[in-house]
Amino acid sequence: MCFSAAGEGSLDDLLRHRCPLTPSLSPRKRTTSQSKTEPPLLRTNKRTIYTAGRPPWYNVTGTTFKEAFVIGLCGGSASGKTTVANKIIEALDVPWVVLLSMDSFYKVLSKDEQEQAARNEYNFDHPYAFDFELLVNILRKLKKGKSIKVPVYDFTTHSRRKEWKTVYGANVVIFEGILAFANKELLKLLDMKVFVDTDSDIRLVRRLKRDITERGRDIGGVIKQYNKFVKPAFEQYIEPTVQVADIVVPRGGENFVALDLIVQHVHSQLEKRKQRWDMSALASAHQGQPLPRTLSVLESTPQVRGMHTIIRNKDTNQHALSFLPLKVSGHRGSTITGVSILRAGETMEQALMAVCKDIRLGKILIQTNHQTGEPELHYLRLPKDISEDYVILMDSTVSTGAAALMAVRVLLDHDVQEDKIFLLSLLMAEMGVHSVAYAFPKVRIITTAVDKKVNDKFHIIPGIGNFGDRYFGTDAPSDCYESDEGMDF
Repeated sequence: MCFSAAGEGSLDDLLRHRCPLTPSLSPRKRTTSQSKTEPPLLRTNKRTIYTAGRPPWYNVTGTTFKEAFVIGLCGGSASGKTTVANKIIEALDVPWVVLLSMDSFYKVLSKDEQEQAARNEYNFDHPYAFDFELLVNILRKLKKGKSIKVPVYDFTTHSRRKEWKTVYGANVVIFEGILAFANKELLKLLDMKVFVDTDSDIRLVRRLKRDITERGRDIGGVIKQYNKFVKPAFEQYIEPTVQVADIVVPRGGENFVALDLIVQHVHSQLEKRKQRWDMSALASAHQGQPLPRTLSVLESTPQVRGMHTIIRNKDTNQHALSFLPLKVSGHRGSTITGVSILRAGETMEQALMAVCKDIRLGKILIQTNHQTGEPELHYLRLPKDISEDYVILMDSTVSTGAAALMAVRVLLDHDVQEDKIFLLSLLMAEMGVHSVAYAFPKVRIITTAVDKKVNDKFHIIPGIGNFGDRYFGTDAPSDCYESDEGMDF
């Protein structure tokens, strides 16, 4: 392989000095590419991963066509908002649901305010205690499908921790807090407003138990704070907002009738927002159009022709494929991140790492739903602060461009600049080139060859077969070269 495209605006604008590379061979275990049906949740010792794929949240132009559905939960301190939220999440039974707590958005306290808090003399229940500007900004981005970072608040020290939590991919957002309805800009972002109404005596008992056992407070301090700040703030700022609520839930999490009504309404709203991603639109769009200027095809040198002679030969084994050379170079002064679209995109990683010694790597797993034909996002892992980087997005073949479209959309949602994304592929179909270029005209597209046609299964003709299976030596149907040519989604 040789990714050093010639011409103005090619990868050479980003990668200047060239150095050849022959990747070393390492033994690989044989695995199967035919995945079995798994539960929607995969639990490890460190985290829980959603394995149910996220269908497209954008249209063929790359534009987001549906925002996340946001439920606002308001109520007094210890009214059971978090319990209600968790029961709604459990009853909804859909992946990609995010719970956002207003507690994460307490303001950073000054030294004097820290001392007041230590003496239980700081009012944490007043609107001035919250960073509404940050909260509105984060919720707005989350609603639009963007990746966001949420501060982590330490109630013991009354301060934010150094680490922030990254959240991405929400179809439903449940936002809960004592002052969830107290800000006009915040109210505009809520699609459904629920007020949790719980008896004041019950709330006081819960607060005593929580603050003493979980937050290290003493009983005298909790009662002092409750009488001086919590109760007056509830009466002045929280209780009056029940008037803007769409639903009032007495008794909190014990009110199963109210919870059932909420879940039914959310399901109906999600169904209304549901749009089928039109694969036929990709297939029929841009037919007969000239190839875009953002495409750079390597010059047909003897090296490139020799490479295609090898990879288009169905009898070429995995060992020969792994010795294909790659030319890339580093842009001094700029951070480069390589992101592979799993699984075939990984075939380019070893070469990229050997040439760009300090390069960071990310991965995006996208698979086709065989019932709907839609691409689905199953997993992603991107380096921190990727938004400032040049990103080399790697896939071995691009047929319809559906997987590439989703991968680019993910990068944009993480604030990567469109003109800093380079899509690299061994082989592309004209259809895939047009799909990516039409949706994202600033993305640079670099490949070694462009084949004109795809078959009725959207596989490239003549193509190079299922490159992931061929490269990794994984099991595939015996007729894979005919049925899985140039397969990418």
